[in-house]
Amino acid sequence: MTENFEALWRALPQIIDGVLMTLQLTAGGALLAIVVAIGLGLMVRLENIVLRGIARTIIELFRGTSLLVQLFFFFFVLPLPPFNLEMPAVLTGILALGLNYGAYGAEVVRGSINAVDAGQWEATTALSMSRTQRMWRVIFPQAWALMVPSLNNLLIQLLKGTAVVYLITIVDLTAELNRLRVQTDVFFAYSLGLLIYFAIAYLLTLGMNALETRAKHQLGYGGKWRDTITTTPIPDMKGAGQAA
Repeated sequence: MTENFEALWRALPQIIDGVLMTLQLTAGGALLAIVVAIGLGLMVRLENIVLRGIARTIIELFRGTSLLVQLFFFFFVLPLPPFNLEMPAVLTGILALGLNYGAYGAEVVRGSINAVDAGQWEATTALSMSRTQRMWRVIFPQAWALMVPSLNNLLIQLLKGTAVVYLITIVDLTAELNRLRVQTDVFFAYSLGLLIYFAIAYLLTLGMNALETRAKHQLGYGGKWRDTITTTPIPDMKGAGQAA
C-alpha cells in the first residue's frame, strides 16, 4: 500500500492535469448542450413544419446513435473528403458531448414548457403579449425551474461521458487513471477514480440544486440555499406564479 501512495504522489501532477481536462470538457460540453437544448427544444414547438421537422431530425439522430460513434465520426471522418474539417481533439470532444446531451436536453426543455400550467398561457394571451414576451417573460422562467432537476441528471451523465474522450488521444482523468493502474494496481487506481468522479459530481449537483432553488425563489416558491444540501423537498410549483 505504501508503494501505491508513493506512485500516486509521483503521478499527482498528471492526475490534476487529467481532472482539469475533464472539467474543461464538462464545462464546454455543458455550455454547448444547454444552447442546443434550448434552441432545439423551442424549435420543436414552432408552427413551421419544416423547422420543426429539422429540429426533430437532429434530436432523434443524436439521441439514437452512440456517443462513441459520434465522437469517432467527428474525429476520424470529418477530416476526410468531402468534409475536410479537422478540429483539435478537445474541441471534437466538446462538440460530441454538447450535441449528444443537448439532444436529450431538448426533450427536457420541450416537456418542461408543455408542463407549465395552462392558466399561465391563457393569462399571457389575455394581456395581449407577443409570442416572444409570452415565452421569455412568463412561460420560460417557470419552465426553467421545472427543467433544472432533469438537466442536473444530464450534467452528471455528461461528466461521466467525458471518460470516453481519451479514445481520441485526449489525456483526461480516465487516461491518467489507466497510467496509474500500471504503476499501482487495479483496485487502487480505479477506487481513486470513483472517489474523484463522485466528488466532482456531488459539487455539480450542489450547484444545480442551488440554481433550482434560486429559480423557484424568483417565482416566489422555495427559498434557502440550505435546501440544496438537505432532504427537505421544495414545494411543488404547480399553479405557482402569476403572469400579471
